[in-house]
Amino acid sequence: AVELMPIHEFDELENPRFNPLTGERLVNYWGYGTVGFFAPKAGYAASGVYGMQVDEFKALVKEFHRHGIEVFLDVVFNHTAEGNAKGPTYSFRGIDNKTYYMLKPDGSYYNFSGTGNTMNCNNPVVRGLVLEALRYWAAEYHIDGFRFDLASILGRDTTGKPLANPPLLEAMAYDPVLGKTKLIAEAWDAGGLYQVGTFPNYGRWSEWNGKYRDALRRFLKGDTGLTWEMAQRIQGSPDLYAERSPTASINFVTAHDGFTLADLFAYSNKHNTANGENNRDGANDNYS
Repeated sequence: AVELMPIHEFDELENPRFNPLTGERLVNYWGYGTVGFFAPKAGYAASGVYGMQVDEFKALVKEFHRHGIEVFLDVVFNHTAEGNAKGPTYSFRGIDNKTYYMLKPDGSYYNFSGTGNTMNCNNPVVRGLVLEALRYWAAEYHIDGFRFDLASILGRDTTGKPLANPPLLEAMAYDPVLGKTKLIAEAWDAGGLYQVGTFPNYGRWSEWNGKYRDALRRFLKGDTGLTWEMAQRIQGSPDLYAERSPTASINFVTAHDGFTLADLFAYSNKHNTANGENNRDGANDNYS
Protein backbone atom coordinates (compact mmCIF):
# COMPACT_ATOMS: atom_id res chain seq x y z
CA ALA A 1 0.00 0.00 0.00
CA VAL A 2 0.98 3.63 -0.44
CA GLU A 3 -0.15 6.37 1.94
CA LEU A 4 -0.30 9.85 0.45
CA MET A 5 0.17 12.96 2.54
CA PRO A 6 -2.82 15.33 2.26
CA ILE A 7 -4.04 15.88 -1.29
CA HIS A 8 -7.12 17.95 -0.39
CA GLU A 9 -7.02 21.51 -1.70
CA PHE A 10 -4.83 23.72 0.50
CA ASP A 11 -3.11 27.11 0.32
CA GLU A 12 0.60 26.55 -0.17
CA LEU A 13 1.26 30.26 0.45
CA GLU A 14 -0.49 30.41 3.82
CA ASN A 15 2.84 30.80 5.64
CA PRO A 16 3.77 34.52 5.65
CA ARG A 17 7.37 33.86 6.71
CA PHE A 18 10.57 33.99 4.69
CA ASN A 19 13.65 31.79 4.83
CA PRO A 20 15.99 33.63 7.24
CA LEU A 21 19.00 32.39 5.27
CA THR A 22 17.92 33.13 1.70
CA GLY A 23 15.03 35.58 2.06
CA GLU A 24 12.84 33.38 -0.14
CA ARG A 25 9.11 33.08 0.55
CA LEU A 26 8.35 29.88 2.46
CA VAL A 27 6.01 27.43 0.74
CA ASN A 28 3.84 24.88 2.53
CA TYR A 29 4.29 21.62 0.65
CA TRP A 30 2.66 19.41 3.29
CA GLY A 31 -0.99 20.26 2.88
CA TYR A 32 -2.19 19.94 6.47
CA GLY A 33 -4.21 23.16 6.31
CA THR A 34 -7.27 22.04 4.35
CA VAL A 35 -9.33 24.52 2.32
CA GLY A 36 -11.62 22.04 0.53
CA PHE A 37 -12.37 18.54 1.82
CA PHE A 38 -13.93 17.38 -1.46
CA ALA A 39 -11.33 18.74 -3.89
CA PRO A 40 -8.02 17.22 -4.98
CA LYS A 41 -5.18 19.75 -4.94
CA ALA A 42 -5.34 21.57 -8.29
CA GLY A 43 -1.62 22.33 -8.23
CA TYR A 44 -0.83 18.63 -8.33
CA ALA A 45 -2.36 18.20 -11.80
CA ALA A 46 0.39 17.48 -14.32
CA SER A 47 -1.52 19.02 -17.22
CA GLY A 48 -2.19 22.35 -15.54
CA VAL A 49 -5.65 22.37 -17.12
CA TYR A 50 -8.42 23.50 -14.76
CA GLY A 51 -10.37 20.55 -13.38
CA MET A 52 -7.99 17.87 -14.63
CA GLN A 53 -6.82 17.10 -11.09
CA VAL A 54 -9.95 14.96 -10.63
CA ASP A 55 -9.37 12.81 -13.71
CA GLU A 56 -5.65 12.58 -13.08
CA PHE A 57 -6.06 11.48 -9.47
CA LYS A 58 -8.64 8.85 -10.44
CA ALA A 59 -6.21 7.57 -13.07
CA LEU A 60 -3.42 7.46 -10.49
CA VAL A 61 -5.48 5.37 -8.08
CA LYS A 62 -6.57 3.05 -10.89
CA GLU A 63 -2.94 2.51 -11.92
CA PHE A 64 -1.90 1.71 -8.35
CA HIS A 65 -4.74 -0.80 -8.14
CA ARG A 66 -3.72 -2.37 -11.45
CA HIS A 67 -0.39 -3.20 -9.83
CA GLY A 68 -2.02 -4.56 -6.66
CA ILE A 69 -1.19 -1.51 -4.53
CA GLU A 70 -3.81 -0.06 -2.18
CA VAL A 71 -4.07 3.73 -1.74
CA PHE A 72 -4.52 5.40 1.64
CA LEU A 73 -5.10 9.12 2.17
CA ASP A 74 -3.79 11.16 5.09
CA VAL A 75 -6.82 13.28 5.99
CA VAL A 76 -7.05 16.28 8.30
CA PHE A 77 -10.45 16.80 9.91
CA ASN A 78 -9.17 18.13 13.23
CA HIS A 79 -8.69 21.72 12.00
CA THR A 80 -8.83 23.86 8.86
CA ALA A 81 -6.68 26.48 7.16
CA GLU A 82 -8.74 29.29 8.74
CA GLY A 83 -6.45 29.33 11.78
CA ASN A 84 -7.14 31.43 14.86
CA ALA A 85 -9.17 34.65 15.12
CA LYS A 86 -6.54 36.46 13.05
CA GLY A 87 -6.60 33.88 10.26
CA PRO A 88 -8.33 34.09 6.88
CA THR A 89 -12.02 33.33 6.39
CA TYR A 90 -12.44 30.79 3.60
CA SER A 91 -15.73 29.13 4.48
CA PHE A 92 -16.69 27.65 7.85
CA ARG A 93 -15.89 30.72 9.96
CA GLY A 94 -18.22 32.80 7.82
CA ILE A 95 -20.92 30.14 7.39
CA ASP A 96 -21.39 29.21 11.06
CA ASN A 97 -18.36 29.72 13.27
CA LYS A 98 -19.83 28.27 16.48
CA THR A 99 -21.08 25.13 14.73
CA TYR A 100 -17.91 24.17 12.90
CA TYR A 101 -15.34 25.10 15.55
CA MET A 102 -14.89 24.41 19.26
CA LEU A 103 -15.29 27.73 21.05
CA LYS A 104 -14.54 28.69 24.64
CA PRO A 105 -17.19 30.57 26.66
CA ASP A 106 -15.50 33.86 25.74
CA GLY A 107 -15.77 33.03 22.04
CA SER A 108 -12.08 32.28 21.46
CA TYR A 109 -10.96 29.05 19.82
CA TYR A 110 -9.96 25.87 21.59
CA ASN A 111 -6.62 24.85 20.12
CA PHE A 112 -6.24 21.10 20.57
CA SER A 113 -4.71 20.93 17.09
CA GLY A 114 -1.85 23.36 17.69
CA THR A 115 -2.87 25.32 14.60
CA GLY A 116 -5.23 27.91 16.07
CA ASN A 117 -8.61 26.22 15.69
CA THR A 118 -10.24 22.84 16.33
CA MET A 119 -13.07 21.34 14.31
CA ASN A 120 -16.21 20.61 16.34
CA CYS A 121 -16.22 17.05 15.03
CA ASN A 122 -19.03 15.60 17.13
CA ASN A 123 -21.50 18.33 16.30
CA PRO A 124 -24.11 16.61 14.05
CA VAL A 125 -23.52 19.06 11.19
CA VAL A 126 -19.74 18.64 11.25
CA ARG A 127 -20.07 14.89 11.71
CA GLY A 128 -22.20 14.79 8.56
CA LEU A 129 -19.60 16.80 6.64
CA VAL A 130 -16.78 14.44 7.61
CA LEU A 131 -18.79 11.33 6.74
CA GLU A 132 -19.87 12.72 3.37
CA ALA A 133 -16.29 13.64 2.51
CA LEU A 134 -15.00 10.17 3.38
CA ARG A 135 -17.81 8.50 1.41
CA TYR A 136 -16.99 10.69 -1.58
CA TRP A 137 -13.34 9.67 -1.64
CA ALA A 138 -14.18 6.01 -1.09
CA ALA A 139 -16.96 5.85 -3.69
CA GLU A 140 -15.65 8.22 -6.39
CA TYR A 141 -11.91 7.60 -6.17
CA HIS A 142 -11.94 4.06 -4.73
CA ILE A 143 -9.63 5.01 -1.87
CA ASP A 144 -8.79 1.94 0.23
CA GLY A 145 -8.16 3.57 3.59
CA PHE A 146 -7.64 6.74 5.56
CA ARG A 147 -5.07 7.84 8.11
CA PHE A 148 -6.56 10.48 10.42
CA ASP A 149 -4.25 13.27 11.56
CA LEU A 150 -4.49 13.99 15.32
CA ALA A 151 -7.42 11.58 15.50
CA SER A 152 -7.97 11.99 19.24
CA ILE A 153 -9.63 15.32 18.45
CA LEU A 154 -12.31 13.35 16.62
CA GLY A 155 -13.28 11.87 19.98
CA ARG A 156 -13.70 15.13 21.91
CA ASP A 157 -17.03 16.81 22.70
CA THR A 158 -17.82 20.47 21.99
CA THR A 159 -15.86 21.60 25.07
CA GLY A 160 -12.91 19.34 24.37
CA LYS A 161 -13.77 16.61 26.87
CA PRO A 162 -12.85 13.09 25.62
CA LEU A 163 -15.94 10.99 24.95
CA ALA A 164 -16.20 7.30 25.85
CA ASN A 165 -18.26 6.62 22.71
CA PRO A 166 -17.63 9.42 20.22
CA PRO A 167 -20.51 9.60 17.71
CA LEU A 168 -18.22 10.40 14.78
CA LEU A 169 -15.81 7.51 15.37
CA GLU A 170 -18.69 5.10 15.88
CA ALA A 171 -20.43 6.32 12.73
CA MET A 172 -17.26 5.83 10.69
CA ALA A 173 -16.80 2.32 12.02
CA TYR A 174 -20.30 1.19 11.04
CA ASP A 175 -20.89 3.25 7.90
CA PRO A 176 -21.84 0.91 5.02
CA VAL A 177 -20.01 2.95 2.37
CA LEU A 178 -16.81 2.88 4.44
CA GLY A 179 -17.24 -0.76 5.42
CA LYS A 180 -14.32 -2.07 3.34
CA THR A 181 -11.95 0.82 3.99
CA LYS A 182 -9.14 0.70 6.52
CA LEU A 183 -9.23 3.33 9.28
CA ILE A 184 -5.95 4.38 10.91
CA ALA A 185 -5.74 6.79 13.84
CA GLU A 186 -2.88 9.01 14.90
CA ALA A 187 -4.08 8.34 18.43
CA TRP A 188 -3.06 11.58 20.10
CA ASP A 189 -3.45 15.34 19.66
CA ALA A 190 -1.72 18.62 20.51
CA GLY A 191 -3.91 19.09 23.58
CA GLY A 192 -2.18 16.33 25.54
CA LEU A 193 -4.65 13.51 24.84
CA TYR A 194 -2.68 10.29 24.19
CA GLN A 195 -4.71 7.18 23.33
CA VAL A 196 -2.26 4.64 21.93
CA GLY A 197 -3.81 1.34 22.99
CA THR A 198 -7.03 2.97 24.23
CA PHE A 199 -8.41 4.72 21.14
CA PRO A 200 -12.16 4.00 20.69
CA ASN A 201 -11.88 1.38 17.96
CA TYR A 202 -15.20 -0.50 17.54
CA GLY A 203 -13.26 -3.44 16.12
CA ARG A 204 -12.33 -1.38 13.05
CA TRP A 205 -9.63 1.11 13.89
CA SER A 206 -5.88 0.62 13.72
CA GLU A 207 -3.45 2.98 15.45
CA TRP A 208 -0.08 4.50 14.77
CA ASN A 209 1.94 2.85 17.52
CA GLY A 210 4.05 5.69 18.91
CA LYS A 211 5.34 3.42 21.66
CA TYR A 212 6.84 1.08 19.06
CA ARG A 213 8.57 4.03 17.40
CA ASP A 214 10.09 5.30 20.64
CA ALA A 215 11.14 1.88 21.94
CA LEU A 216 12.81 0.86 18.69
CA ARG A 217 14.70 4.13 18.37
CA ARG A 218 15.98 3.90 21.93
CA PHE A 219 16.94 0.25 21.45
CA LEU A 220 18.87 0.94 18.24
CA LYS A 221 20.86 3.75 19.84
CA GLY A 222 21.92 1.48 22.69
CA ASP A 223 19.68 2.44 25.61
CA THR A 224 19.53 -0.27 28.27
CA GLY A 225 16.62 -1.76 30.18
CA LEU A 226 14.43 -2.25 27.13
CA THR A 227 14.31 -6.05 26.90
CA TRP A 228 10.72 -6.44 28.11
CA GLU A 229 9.41 -3.50 26.11
CA MET A 230 11.11 -4.58 22.89
CA ALA A 231 9.69 -8.07 23.34
CA GLN A 232 6.23 -6.53 23.58
CA ARG A 233 6.70 -4.31 20.55
CA ILE A 234 8.00 -6.99 18.16
CA GLN A 235 5.16 -9.30 19.19
CA GLY A 236 2.59 -6.74 18.08
CA SER A 237 2.36 -4.93 21.44
CA PRO A 238 0.12 -7.41 23.29
CA ASP A 239 0.33 -5.16 26.36
CA LEU A 240 -1.66 -2.62 24.34
CA TYR A 241 -3.68 -4.71 21.90
CA ALA A 242 -4.11 -8.15 23.47
CA GLU A 243 -7.87 -8.24 22.83
CA ARG A 244 -7.68 -6.82 19.32
CA SER A 245 -6.72 -7.85 15.80
CA PRO A 246 -3.01 -8.14 14.86
CA THR A 247 -3.61 -5.24 12.48
CA ALA A 248 -4.48 -2.88 15.35
CA SER A 249 -0.86 -1.76 15.66
CA ILE A 250 0.73 0.21 12.82
CA ASN A 251 4.45 -0.03 13.56
CA PHE A 252 6.74 2.71 12.26
CA VAL A 253 10.14 4.24 12.98
CA THR A 254 9.70 7.72 11.54
CA ALA A 255 7.22 9.61 9.37
CA HIS A 256 6.72 13.10 7.98
CA ASP A 257 6.85 14.63 11.48
CA GLY A 258 10.41 15.30 12.61
CA PHE A 259 13.57 13.78 11.14
CA THR A 260 13.72 11.70 7.99
CA LEU A 261 15.14 8.22 8.56
CA ALA A 262 18.57 9.30 7.28
CA ASP A 263 18.67 12.40 9.50
CA LEU A 264 17.40 10.42 12.47
CA PHE A 265 20.61 8.42 12.55
CA ALA A 266 22.86 11.29 11.47
CA TYR A 267 21.95 13.92 14.08
CA SER A 268 21.42 13.94 17.84
CA ASN A 269 19.41 17.16 17.97
CA LYS A 270 17.05 18.87 15.58
CA HIS A 271 18.08 22.18 14.06
CA ASN A 272 15.27 23.35 11.81
CA THR A 273 16.33 26.96 11.42
CA ALA A 274 15.32 27.73 7.84
CA ASN A 275 11.54 27.80 8.20
CA GLY A 276 10.98 30.63 10.66
CA GLU A 277 9.49 28.34 13.33
CA ASN A 278 12.40 28.88 15.74
CA ASN A 279 13.14 25.14 15.79
CA ARG A 280 9.86 24.31 17.54
CA ASP A 281 8.53 21.98 14.84
CA GLY A 282 9.14 18.25 14.99
CA ALA A 283 9.44 16.10 18.08
CA ASN A 284 11.96 17.05 20.75
CA ASP A 285 12.33 13.39 21.80
CA ASN A 286 14.37 12.33 18.80
CA TYR A 287 15.78 9.17 20.43
CA SER A 288 18.47 9.19 17.78
